[in-house]
Order: sequence, then C-alpha cells, then structure tokens
Amino acid sequence: MAMVEVCKMADLPVGKMKSVTVGENRILVANVEGKLHAMRAICNHEGGPLDEGELDHNQIICPWHGAIWDVTTGKTIWFPMKLDNEPLYAVKVENETVYVETEPLKELSA
Repeated sequence: MAMVEVCKMADLPVGKMKSVTVGENRILVANVEGKLHAMRAICNHEGGPLDEGELDHNQIICPWHGAIWDVTTGKTIWFPMKLDNEPLYAVKVENETVYVETEPLKELSA
C-alpha cells in the first residue's frame, strides 16, 4: 500500500480538520490534541459529508442527520439506530508533511 501526500502540518492546527481525496476516497484528516487521525468523510447512514460537519475535540457531527462519530476510532458515538463504523486510514508526518495511506486500515467490528 502507498502513502499519499495530502497537506502540510501548518494546514492542520489543533482542533481543525481538512478534507482530502486519496485515490477515489474522500477522507477527513483531523488534528485531535496534536495527533492526526484520518477517517472516511462520507457518513454511512445516507452519504452525508462528514468533512462539512462540526469537529468538537474527537467528535465529528454529520451535518445531515446529526450522527456523531469518534474520528480516533471510526465508531459511532450517537445515532438513534446502529450504524457501521467508518473506515480509518493510517497517517504519517514526515518533515512537516502529512501523508495518508491509500487503503483503509483493517475494518473495525460494529
């Protein structure tokens, strides 16, 4: 698998996120307390744009129906029905450049 350059660390201050496209995948990269996390940016409920939602610490809120996800684990924190976990992607920082893996990490169980 390959890592793709997506941005510079200066583009991702603590508490912020950035939407990136890696291959055919839309991914959000979030800076939670100085550590970067990458998760699919499309809500698996009805395809809402998670990267357009609100980031609150480690939680991203889907702007369409309010599902709340943990960007550090890909797990649903809140929604009225059970949702599958969102895939996570490996992130690496080298010389202030941020790289994201092109394929998701091993699927998490729901």
